[in-house]
Amino acid sequence: MNRQLCAALAMACLQLPAATLLAQEVAPAATGPASGGVGLNCIPLKRIQNTRVLDDRTILFEMTGNETLVNRLPHRCPGLGFEKSFGYKTSISQLCSQDIIWVVTHMGSGLDRGASCGLGRFEPYVAPETDAADKGKLEPM
Repeated sequence: MNRQLCAALAMACLQLPAATLLAQEVAPAATGPASGGVGLNCIPLKRIQNTRVLDDRTILFEMTGNETLVNRLPHRCPGLGFEKSFGYKTSISQLCSQDIIWVVTHMGSGLDRGASCGLGRFEPYVAPETDAADKGKLEPM
């Protein structure tokens, strides 16, 4: 990894709250339809409690106030579903649909920057009801 990339990643880590920089893998959840469908262009960084990457196009944002938003990227983001982690940089206190995220790849004992991808709108997320036999299975989009 070159020094400029290391420096850029280090600066990003210092500028953003650690809890919002990396989205770590959590047990997978089913992708349910958004309720309403209106969506938000931006969400306040201070409200993000956790993120869950479901696949190369879908990220769940768990917010304060027991609210979960889904962001369906307009295009597939290679490696996002495998790595389950991403980074971003913003100069304001919000994450917006026009912002670019990048996949954080785990290379040996270090981290590297992977594909860069645009976000979609943030929509309300409602988990689908499942019976005991379907628990843990993902529904196709």
